[in-house]
Amino acid sequence: MADNSTTQDPIYVVDELIAQDIDAYLDQHQHKTMLRFITCGSVDDGKSTLIGRLLYDSKMIFEDQLAALEDDSKRVGTQGQEIDFALLVDGLAAEREQGITIDVAYRFFSTEKRKFIVADTPGHEQYTRNMVTGASTADLAVILIDARKGVLTQTRRHSYLAHLIGIRNIVLAVNKMDLVGYDQSTYEHIVADYRTFANEIGITDFVAMPISGFKGDNITTPSDNTPWYSGPTLVDHLETVEVDSTLDQAKPFRMPVQWVNRPNLDFRGFSGLIATGSVAPGVAVRVLPSGKTSTVSKIVTFDGELDNAVAGQSVTICLADEIDCSRGDVIAVADAPPEVSDQFEATIVWMSDEPLHVGRGYWLKLGEQMVSVTVQEPKFKVDVNTMARNAAQTLELNEIGVAEIATDKPIVFESYEQDQALGGFILIDKMSNSTVAAGMLHFSLRRAQNVHWQALDIGRRQHADLKNQKPAVLWFTGLSGSGKSTIANLVEKKLYRMNRHTFLLDGDNVRHGLNKDLGFTEADRIENIRRVGEVAKLMADAGLIVVTAFISPFRAEREMVRAMLPEGEFVEVFIDTPLDVAEARDVKGLYKKARAGELKNFTGIDSPYEAPADPEIRIDTTRMSPEEAAEFIVNKLLGDL
Repeated sequence: MADNSTTQDPIYVVDELIAQDIDAYLDQHQHKTMLRFITCGSVDDGKSTLIGRLLYDSKMIFEDQLAALEDDSKRVGTQGQEIDFALLVDGLAAEREQGITIDVAYRFFSTEKRKFIVADTPGHEQYTRNMVTGASTADLAVILIDARKGVLTQTRRHSYLAHLIGIRNIVLAVNKMDLVGYDQSTYEHIVADYRTFANEIGITDFVAMPISGFKGDNITTPSDNTPWYSGPTLVDHLETVEVDSTLDQAKPFRMPVQWVNRPNLDFRGFSGLIATGSVAPGVAVRVLPSGKTSTVSKIVTFDGELDNAVAGQSVTICLADEIDCSRGDVIAVADAPPEVSDQFEATIVWMSDEPLHVGRGYWLKLGEQMVSVTVQEPKFKVDVNTMARNAAQTLELNEIGVAEIATDKPIVFESYEQDQALGGFILIDKMSNSTVAAGMLHFSLRRAQNVHWQALDIGRRQHADLKNQKPAVLWFTGLSGSGKSTIANLVEKKLYRMNRHTFLLDGDNVRHGLNKDLGFTEADRIENIRRVGEVAKLMADAGLIVVTAFISPFRAEREMVRAMLPEGEFVEVFIDTPLDVAEARDVKGLYKKARAGELKNFTGIDSPYEAPADPEIRIDTTRMSPEEAAEFIVNKLLGDL
């Protein structure tokens, strides 16, 4: 077989078939099966070196060169230099030096039997999130272990996560065997150690092999250095492992709607990637969460209409009826739809340096659905070394726990075990917009299934009309001693004299009743504001103008309350008083106690205050008297309402 190659970047190798008949090669290549796999393990276990060896020894062809081969057949057959493995590995090492491998690096390549996408993920503990990203779409995981070090914590963590995410094809690659003299007992001891751990987490089967990514042992051909090993080479296994892509097609039909396609008044279609099952014109479907039903009138693609579409295809579905359906909804087969709920048990993999704040609002993204969610105190967290379930009040970086979560509105879901597309989610911090966790839904909580919203004839509009006013929540925030309660009280008095229907919720007063069970830890402060927000929302539903006076030190919780109300009804009033001024007033003597260490978690002293970035109203109490401030707020409020 001829070995024609070029040193152009990226590297690619062409074989005899390409040289003789490019069309035949491209046709053969088009019908190859695809395997997505991930390489993972601890730091410096040799992941990048192994990938370099795979590319070098198996003469793989880079996928991004196929278009070039189609467009420029003159390049086929050009005589080039032999690829240098050291040069290839040096290139991967250069990436590592630049910090590139702290992210997921995807390689696209092919052998004569199969196409591959490999995700090269970092081994550092602080980048476990990247491993989860790479594993989320993988069919197989290659777990690397340095033969000199054996099974490490990160080995266990990555194995647990791969199994948790649903990867059932595991390869245990005991690497750097050349550095332990290809010792059989060392290899067998590592495999036995890993097998004990694997059985504990539910991995009942895996393929183990002794390799050297640097020397090439058992990568593409059996190694003479390991005559005691009779199993497959890594490439042989990757080329032949069965990946049943028909499983998703056998499940009930589900398609999350990515966008509504309406180029003109005569066409209305719903576009998305079919997650599971198959669909055809005439099939009865249900749109969730609304539950409206219709039938499929036609299935459209860029290449024309289809008689049938299956999981993995991106299509546009047209319905026989003009029913409400929008981005984030799910179109499903009518007689076997997924569930809809707003309370769940879930496994959460925490991936942020900032710990989980119990009760704080995060964004939950599940497919195309985006909702606000709060996480309760974890039931337990998992020790990946012992598999013990330990008590936990929160989750720190890389910790894995099980907790109950509640969304602000129902979402369409299935358990992760049934359907990864409708069971896997991420959590996003509302302030930084960064991904902080990944999760897998287990089931809907029974209380969510038993409690249904009762439709009422008299709603918030009728309550507001009766009072001849528009509801609002005036949310006063600022340091202790800033003057919140004083100004809020004056505002309510002025509104009362104007025959406005109001109610004032004061921070200290609420802690005598509704929130008397809460302390002043960060978690308790979050729950304090969540409860007050729910009460304020109910009062606004009753048509009232609600005035609140709470330190509410965290932006995330203030934004959580804002999200509970219709747009324009939450008015953030920042009572902007410098710390030294508030401390000088110290009407209640609290700052003095905090400075003496007698009062822990006091805002401004040993607990932070996050000032509003863009409040609707800002009051500088060093320039305004309380009376002037109250007059300004009332005029601004009534002018806006």
